[in-house]
Amino acid sequence: MRVQGTIHRWDADRGFGFIRRPDQRDAFVHVRDVRGVIPAEGVRVEFSEIQIEGKGPRAVDVRSVAGAPAARYPERAPSRTARGGRRSPGRAGLVVAIVLMAAWISVLAWGWSTERIPIWLLGALLLLNLITYAVYARDKRAARRGDWRTSEAGLHLLAVLGGWPGAWLAQQRLRHKTVKQAFRVVYWFTVLVNCAAVAVILFVGWPTVIQLLR
Repeated sequence: MRVQGTIHRWDADRGFGFIRRPDQRDAFVHVRDVRGVIPAEGVRVEFSEIQIEGKGPRAVDVRSVAGAPAARYPERAPSRTARGGRRSPGRAGLVVAIVLMAAWISVLAWGWSTERIPIWLLGALLLLNLITYAVYARDKRAARRGDWRTSEAGLHLLAVLGGWPGAWLAQQRLRHKTVKQAFRVVYWFTVLVNCAAVAVILFVGWPTVIQLLR
């Protein structure tokens, strides 16, 4: 039997949410079970329901209710800058990130010009950042489709190895991993760790680092 309800909670990053039935019961729904409708809070849907032992009801074959308006993602609330002329925290974070990346690139360039780091290391960092962006893009697609996800530990490992600029760019352009506060805290910690490691390498020189690692 088909049941109608309304999506009242939806996590786009993780690809799941809950549908509220007319009797006020909630059914879990995963993005892989949604057909022909963009899942978002407030969207009216109809679905079949199955029971998962120990987990409660789950909605499958979720489709738009006939005659319901086309689904749209909710518009973002206007920033404080737009409402009252005050600079939003996001704008301040943007300035800090750009300044930090510019300083990071400049320091690496100086390290190469003074022969404290080899040119191949700069090439490796560029490649790492491209890979990091691609991994974020794939994880964003996987979140929407309900496919296998890249672990947060893996994303943080790429950042701490030097891929944090690519990670930041992916977060902003793809709107991925920008809401979860715990992830953001760890991400910025990886930035600090990498910057500290770069400072140590430039201070002692790459040849010395290699000798210490042997």
